[in-house]
Amino acid sequence: MITAERVDTDSASRPRTIDQVLESARRRIVRLTPRQAEQACRAGAVVVDIRPAAQRETEGLVPGALIIERNVLEWRFDPSSEARLPIADYDLQVIVVCQEGYTSSLAAAALQDLGIHERPV
Repeated sequence: MITAERVDTDSASRPRTIDQVLESARRRIVRLTPRQAEQACRAGAVVVDIRPAAQRETEGLVPGALIIERNVLEWRFDPSSEARLPIADYDLQVIVVCQEGYTSSLAAAALQDLGIHERPV
């Protein structure tokens, strides 16, 4: 016999705007100041620059940051992924940076969904 629970799809199926998605992500994460990010790095955090190459070329590099473009971020930091980085660990604090803080907020929330200890800037 197969049984199923009724799932409330009304709230899940309602379209949301990107502003709503961003607001939801930012409610779940902690945004750091540059000074807080520096302190976190001294304590073992890793800074990840997810900006595309064109932005990095125009705006410059973040000293000491790992460059991992947004489209592969989750695979590189998921400890169970075959494409993970050697440093990937659930307890690793990841500080995600982008140009304006929008994409990094969404990326940090995605890492949080994987169970990674993240902080966007």
